[in-house]
Amino acid sequence: MASHDHAAGSGMDYPEHERTYERFVGLVKWGTIAIVALLVVMALTLI
Repeated sequence: MASHDHAAGSGMDYPEHERTYERFVGLVKWGTIAIVALLVVMALTLI
C-alpha cells in the first residue's frame, strides 16, 4: 500500500501550493461577486 506521509521527502512545495490555493479561492470569490453584480445590473436595466 502506498505511504501518504507528507513530511518524509515528498518534494512538495507547500508554501507555493498554499499561495496558489489562496489565489484560486480569491478568483472564485471575486468572479462570483462580478457575475452576481452583472446579473443584478441586467435585471434592473433589461426589465
